[in-house]
Amino acid sequence: MATKIAGGLERAFASQGFAAPSVEDLRDAAGVSLRTLYKYAPSRDAMIQLALEHRHQRYLEHVFSDASDSSGQDLGKTLERVANWMQTEASHGCLFHAAVASAPGDTELRRLLQKHKAEVSQLAVSRAGIDLNPDDALVIIEGLTQAWPLTKGAALTSAKRLALLAEAAPVQFDRSQSGANARRSAKS
Repeated sequence: MATKIAGGLERAFASQGFAAPSVEDLRDAAGVSLRTLYKYAPSRDAMIQLALEHRHQRYLEHVFSDASDSSGQDLGKTLERVANWMQTEASHGCLFHAAVASAPGDTELRRLLQKHKAEVSQLAVSRAGIDLNPDDALVIIEGLTQAWPLTKGAALTSAKRLALLAEAAPVQFDRSQSGANARRSAKS
């Protein structure tokens, strides 16, 4: 039931934004009674969080479903899958960014955004089996998702080019520090 509700809420927020849908619209999108909706998501904030958590799982499944648990999907393939997601699911941009933009002071939404982006970039690097700072992967993937509504396929081409450049210049970094502390290693 929670998955059904989360899926309906995700679709409603993705198509109507976060401010427009009324509680009745959200109830209808979830396909349940108001009582059942409030049982699983007792507030509008909880509905948004439930929808975003559902979106996160669907995104990970879409982008990484063919890769094994530890490796097996190069960064270029990940970028192609992100582009496919953008084309089929998010042609207007990232739903997580839209949620934070709709409520910039909401620390829980910001936490969900950060969690989502960190997990995606970490998975992209670990599945590719490359020595790349996850912050670099994050910037490349974010560049693709943010540029997609404007340039579509050209964004994918650029992201793949940047990934190749990043892979050619490995980074040595302390995983406990931010990417700002990364040092490029010299290749002979």
